[in-house]
Amino acid sequence: MTGPGPSAVAAPLVELRGVGKSYGTIRALHDVDLTVRAGEVACVLGDNGAGKSTLIKIISGLHRHSEGELRIDGEPVRLGGPREALRRGIAAVYQDLATVTLMPVWRNFFLGSELTRGRWPFQWLDIPGMRRVADGELRAMGIALDDLDQPVGSLSGGQRQSVAIARAIHFGARVLILDEPTAALGVRQSGVVLKYIAAARERGLGVVLITHNPHHAHLVGDHFTVLRLGEVELSAPRADVTLDDLTLHMAGGAELAVLERELANGTTDSTADGTTDGTTDGTDGEDVTER
Repeated sequence: MTGPGPSAVAAPLVELRGVGKSYGTIRALHDVDLTVRAGEVACVLGDNGAGKSTLIKIISGLHRHSEGELRIDGEPVRLGGPREALRRGIAAVYQDLATVTLMPVWRNFFLGSELTRGRWPFQWLDIPGMRRVADGELRAMGIALDDLDQPVGSLSGGQRQSVAIARAIHFGARVLILDEPTAALGVRQSGVVLKYIAAARERGLGVVLITHNPHHAHLVGDHFTVLRLGEVELSAPRADVTLDDLTLHMAGGAELAVLERELANGTTDSTADGTTDGTTDGTDGEDVTER
């Protein structure tokens, strides 16, 4: 009995093939491959300046790629902006979460997409309906809030992240891009967010987790891509990557080993005879007899 043919295998939700981005003479990304499948968490790691932010902007439609190919559901596309990305089911949750801290939770949930009743010009906000939907969606993600009228700024960092995730899912996200969701959180609140990322995966979403924390990535990731200076240093499935491997690549890998050897050699050279580079102590080559 043969397995399913190529046509029976669902195309990735989002796929990058040799994607690059240049700003004038500055190349921010070069030859990056990334695949996002339904029900998987694709982790993108890298230090500051690695190209993670540029990658987010390309997938979410903020910037167009300069080279390579971006595919959505197997179709090559050049997104015209974030609204087009949203129509195709791609939503990005940034670190600032795009929330208004003094507004109630339910109002933030529908911010910019409020439900109304009646006909124009005699329309009014459907507040009971928005409360009901927000509560149902949050509970579906395992988030039970006693008071949806409390300001969203009164929630913990993990809860605010979870509200943003539930909001994106409610409005049709199939691909969820999370920009450093645990960067400003403690251990407990980070655990809350990681739990909801796993819940989004279980609901069949494709998740792109952008992070600089290999420990958090390894807890929930199905595939790992490490960027370094705009290029892919590591791309491997979970089965082929240990936490130590991920940490080593994040720390610089081969370059770190070279630095370690240089530091060891430098220490040996400077302590072997108590002098450095052949100069006398404190004189910078000055004749001591002239003091």
